[in-house]
Amino acid sequence: MSIDPQNIMILLVEDAAVMRNIEVKTLDNLGFKNIIEAENGEIAIRKLQMMEGIDLIISDWNMPEKDGFELLEWIRSSEKYADMPFIMATGQGDKKQQQKAMDAGVSGYIAKPFDSNELRNKIDEAFGIKKEPEKDPAEEKTPRKTASGKVKLRIAHIQITDHLVLGVLKHLIEKGDMTPAYFELETQCLPGWNPVADALERGRVDAACVLAPIAMDLYSFDVPIKMILLAHKNGSIFVRNRKGDYQDPFQNYFKGKSFLIPHKLSIHHMLSHMFFDKIGLRAGMNGDAGMDVNFEVVAPVKMPEFLRSNEDACGFMVAEPIGTKAIASGIAELQFLSGELWSQHPCCIVAMRDDFIAPHTDAVYELTEMLVKAGKFIEQKPELAAEVAVNFLDPDRRLGLKVPLLKNVLTETQGIKAGDLYPLIEDFDIMQRYMAERMGIGAIIDLEKFIDIRFAKAAYKDRITSHQPSNLHATENVMHEILYRGVDEENINTKAMLNKEGKYLTFRLGDQEYGIDILKIKEIIGMMDIRSIPCSVPFVKGVINLRDTVIPVIDLRLKFGMEEIAYTDRTCIIVLDLENNGKPVHLGIAVDTVLEVLNIKASEIEDTPYFGVNIDTRLILAIAKMDKGIKILLDIDEVFEWEDEEVKDSLLL
Repeated sequence: MSIDPQNIMILLVEDAAVMRNIEVKTLDNLGFKNIIEAENGEIAIRKLQMMEGIDLIISDWNMPEKDGFELLEWIRSSEKYADMPFIMATGQGDKKQQQKAMDAGVSGYIAKPFDSNELRNKIDEAFGIKKEPEKDPAEEKTPRKTASGKVKLRIAHIQITDHLVLGVLKHLIEKGDMTPAYFELETQCLPGWNPVADALERGRVDAACVLAPIAMDLYSFDVPIKMILLAHKNGSIFVRNRKGDYQDPFQNYFKGKSFLIPHKLSIHHMLSHMFFDKIGLRAGMNGDAGMDVNFEVVAPVKMPEFLRSNEDACGFMVAEPIGTKAIASGIAELQFLSGELWSQHPCCIVAMRDDFIAPHTDAVYELTEMLVKAGKFIEQKPELAAEVAVNFLDPDRRLGLKVPLLKNVLTETQGIKAGDLYPLIEDFDIMQRYMAERMGIGAIIDLEKFIDIRFAKAAYKDRITSHQPSNLHATENVMHEILYRGVDEENINTKAMLNKEGKYLTFRLGDQEYGIDILKIKEIIGMMDIRSIPCSVPFVKGVINLRDTVIPVIDLRLKFGMEEIAYTDRTCIIVLDLENNGKPVHLGIAVDTVLEVLNIKASEIEDTPYFGVNIDTRLILAIAKMDKGIKILLDIDEVFEWEDEEVKDSLLL
């Protein structure tokens, strides 16, 4: 059985316009075109009463006037709408709120951030469409042994440097530098925190690198898991939107705006709340009455684009390298690193299911010891670790991560630390008490039972037993120093150029040399027959057939308004590997001659200078000043942004 999206009318209730637009696009991509929008529960009720044919309600929880829970109660108490499918799509990601909604009769519950697959599954669930349940590994009658006699160990993670110890361990095993005697490692990169938590809860993985508050919340609801190790310390960053005036009184910059966090149950939520509280601002989940700053839950990888397109978002706090990438892309400015508020603080942990620990204790001891060694590798060899991180965190190159950027993240004085992964109960008590008592989030758990310390103790045999806990610096003086301090121009400029540092293919047009990021290049070919396209603009030379693939070609001389010259045996076509609306696109550019590949450092790069109002410099990424002369580095993605739809269509054949 399935539902036809074309025949479903959805009432979408969400007060935040940007979030509503995102959800409309998500539904549209799933084929749901008939969507009615409402800003809060009161408006939703009026639209229900005015219109016929609404089949499903998808509602946020926190909203003014009438919130999503009050709307759910009204729906279930109404004779006419009592049986209407109702999905709560909310930033309230804790189990307590989920249980409250379930008790009130919600048809489906999905915590932000979520992707299209998660939403589609919840829609099917709301309409009573049952999927074949996945087999729970915990129910297997025999151990999951591999051909080698080792147990298969499945560990989930997401695309952040917080989980790099797992990536480095995987790398060292694949290289043969480490050979586990008891397990074979299988890593699973999942799209967000909710899939990680769900996989851990349902036993689809044996362990996960996960936010500590998420694991603690699962534990409080009797999910059989334990913490065996930290995944890292520090590692998060608070950035503010470059749009808008940041001037004294600086608090006013944040007032009346939204601030992005990756999950309600996160250290990012806690430290952001501390910061806003100490500078005199009230901050809470979107819709809370009387708040100066509203927290919005957004997937980490989507935060930079959300910030770029939404002036009402004042910033975000997230795990690296997302923040530094946003700074380097010119979207955000650094406010502070999490270690400045709470040095050596815990964040993500390695949580493992009891039903793996009990029968495979030797494998858990071995895993813990190897993760500790992987953490020391990161501290001792940050550049090599950064190279591993690019492949582990961004295997399909969709995030555009680069080694220099990741090395900067790994070597920050107050940045991520992986050399000491020993969990201290007092640190987690600080975390749970602040969140439960000051923020009303989660519950107080027995940390002695939650943290299975025997594995960390074995891995750190030589560890000093009197090791001091982390140091919480979140005083009003520190917060105001962060708020008012002058911008560290050297630090900001270094970060701003990191995204531009890297290897560039250089080529010549006339007497000027240009460079294109090597990651954007598929291949270089000599000049070949180009078949023209009728009625195209002059710089679109036509198409070539490259191994049965049709690729459009533009003449970069003509694109730049230069004089056309005859092609020679030195003329080359550089085939670019680009992206348009999330889809891969190949495009050829004809250049006079290709020169060499150069490794250009951030210190050699300067921002594009101002040439006057009549000169459009959008295609220029930066200027590289080198011993071999000045190179103009091109932002080749902007090729698609320059043209009207007719020209763009001719390029996307």
